[in-house]
Amino acid sequence: MDLQIITTVVAGLLLTVAVLGTVFPILPGSILAIITLIAWAWILGSPAAWTAAVVGVGLAVAGMSASAVLTGRTMRRERIPHGPVLVGVAGAVVGMFLIPVVGLFVGFAGGLLAAELVRRRDVRAAARSSWQALKSMGAGILVEFACAALAASAFALGALVHFLNR
Repeated sequence: MDLQIITTVVAGLLLTVAVLGTVFPILPGSILAIITLIAWAWILGSPAAWTAAVVGVGLAVAGMSASAVLTGRTMRRERIPHGPVLVGVAGAVVGMFLIPVVGLFVGFAGGLLAAELVRRRDVRAAARSSWQALKSMGAGILVEFACAALAASAFALGALVHFLNR
């Protein structure tokens, strides 16, 4: 089998993991997509591969940036410091081991709510700020997922053009 075909198949598998990693944070996400696209284009070396890689990297960077901006803006607006988020992350790690599949999300939400309840001492205010934080993180995940999926689509199109012009 040809090295370019093997490289393209491996890159496709890694991009699948990257797209899933934007939704399931235990897998690498957009960073893996960026590294994969650059390595794939470098090995193939064709204009089609480089064009697809540049477009894909741009989309992945845009998705990461948009996710960070959406989440950060809401966290500042709701005045949620980093502490409750870190408690939520710790809850996510615990939840991941206690509840298969959804434990990561349940643990994060529970940890965030508990930390906000301790900080605010008001159930209603803690629930409202936790809900806003979860919605902003969900929107960020959705945007990053969409951009990573588009980056993978750029890869597929670039691979198709590359192999048709070979």
